[in-house]
Amino acid sequence: LLFTPLRLAPGQSLFGASLAIALPGSSILGSKPSRSMSSGVPSGKGAAAEHCVYAFDVLVSHFSGSETPPPAFAVDEEYPLFVTWDKRDRSGNMNLRGCIGTLSAQPISAIKDYALSSAFNDRRFPAMKESELPLLECSVSLLTNFEKARAWDDWVVGTHGVWIDFTDPAGVARNATYLPNVPPEQGWQVEETINSLIRKAGYQGPIDARVRSSIVLTRYQSTKSSLTYDEYVSIASRRS
Repeated sequence: LLFTPLRLAPGQSLFGASLAIALPGSSILGSKPSRSMSSGVPSGKGAAAEHCVYAFDVLVSHFSGSETPPPAFAVDEEYPLFVTWDKRDRSGNMNLRGCIGTLSAQPISAIKDYALSSAFNDRRFPAMKESELPLLECSVSLLTNFEKARAWDDWVVGTHGVWIDFTDPAGVARNATYLPNVPPEQGWQVEETINSLIRKAGYQGPIDARVRSSIVLTRYQSTKSSLTYDEYVSIASRRS
């Protein structure tokens, strides 16, 4: 994967049981977002089922040792992106199984790299096994509309993903991000989200107005598509 590797440790109660990260958050590989990145979805329609189909193709082909079918979408676009795998438990609930992405624009064909990385290289989980395939759901998030916020609270829950950069009182530079779906899934408001992100960034000291005011916040939006393994099999069988 390109750029400086960056792992964001899970927050304290979270992407709770779910990006749960186990509870929160998502793990990401990549560099910080470009301030000059153009806003808006490039020229396509954003995340679509075909992107999830391709991620499943990649994973299935990895286990079978076969060649991955070519993607059924245009590959001439670039996005920051995340690939997330969730797994159904015995109660029928979906729990995070792996999530890795980048905040730097990549060719959309990089879904292949992140599908494998999130399945096998997310340090929070053991490498995925072929027997887990029937229990999986894949989500692909394509990130857009990056812009520097005026303050740490200049963003809208349910609309924006947030990336924070700050230097803690000890002089340590820290950063962390949550995708747009995380705060509403956790029932968080703006301040709760920022406090969780500060912890996710590794800062364990008191969180006060001084710490929050030191934050440089980048907000962004995303389009997301999800597909279960059963839905994937149905699509794959029709194209055979």
